Amino acid sequence: QVQLVESGGGLVQPGGSLRLSCAASGSIFKLISINDMGWYRQAPGKQRELVATITSGGSTNYADSVKGRFTISRDNAKNTVHLQMNSLKPEDTAVYYCNALKRGLGSFTSWGQGTQVTVSS
Repeated sequence: QVQLVESGGGLVQPGGSLRLSCAASGSIFKLISINDMGWYRQAPGKQRELVATITSGGSTNYADSVKGRFTISRDNAKNTVHLQMNSLKPEDTAVYYCNALKRGLGSFTSWGQGTQVTVSS
């Protein structure tokens, strides 16, 4: 596995923006083997859900609820992934978790500790 550390959460008013960052560290062999990185979120009383993922080649996938508002990006050289969140809504309030996934032989998945995002006036 690799270690993931998120940053950038906080309190923002509806319609505002936040940028989340996640830095991966660990064995260089495991870092370069990561296939997908992504963001998931979990609101109180709800299951963890996918927000957005990005492959090592840059292909992205978004939940319907965030399409057009959130943008995921990745810097493979720096082992970082970011989530730019615009036009935030109260229903975006959740703990956001960073995820790294390696498929196939030697597969693993790693999670960060989570960062709180609260959208409220």
